[in-house]
Amino acid sequence: MNFKELLKVAINTSIEGGNAIMQVYSSDFAVEYKADESPLTLADKKCNEVIESSLLKTEIPILSEEGAEISFKERKQWEYFWLVDPLDGTKEFIKRNGEFTVNIALIHNNSPIMGVVYVPAKEELYFAMTGIGSYKISQGLLIDSLDNLISESFKLPCSYKRKKFVIVGSRSHMSEETQAFFEEKRREYGDIEIMSVGSSLKLCMVAEGRADAYPRYAPTMEWDTAAGHAIVKFAGFSVKKYNSLDDLFYNKENLLNPWFLVS
Repeated sequence: MNFKELLKVAINTSIEGGNAIMQVYSSDFAVEYKADESPLTLADKKCNEVIESSLLKTEIPILSEEGAEISFKERKQWEYFWLVDPLDGTKEFIKRNGEFTVNIALIHNNSPIMGVVYVPAKEELYFAMTGIGSYKISQGLLIDSLDNLISESFKLPCSYKRKKFVIVGSRSHMSEETQAFFEEKRREYGDIEIMSVGSSLKLCMVAEGRADAYPRYAPTMEWDTAAGHAIVKFAGFSVKKYNSLDDLFYNKENLLNPWFLVS
């Protein structure tokens, strides 16, 4: 398997999917609601079509929110698979605040070995792979050469001069346990800063060095976290289950993640 070629495919696919999202973003789009009352837009569907048509050519199976009904009996046979969220942060998309992402991860034996998070509204690209590390670049153009892209990108984490302990949290999900985590860090560090951000950008902010921790003590699905998990992991940080030393793992029978802490 040529992993560098697969990473290049994942990067270009995320950018093409992001372009499809932005075409809808600049229009007067409608919002539907799924059975669980979560929102769905034409942008989710169009981006998913772009991603599926591209990644199917790799002959590696794809698991996404749109294909979540694939049986565990079939999935558990997969050694490698793509884990995809075509539009992470649909609520942010609807609010038009730009904090939504395209997430593509490659999973090998339950662990992310590659991840791409693209922020179409800002044309920011995060990408990571085992053996090469994690990177960020501000560009929204398709690439010909992965090596050239790496040479032009910032290796993560970047060094940020910060006086406060920074915690990044969700705009839409706040629990008692999250508040307790904030209080614990206030006792430990004194003055802390809490930043509220949507989508997988929260994981990327820890990987980048702009935040010290992201406690997620509320529900997420595997496709919400896998790509960001790769960015975090190959920047040298961890995504641990709540009150545990175990990493999140993927392709479980139930695709709901346990609570976790990124730090």
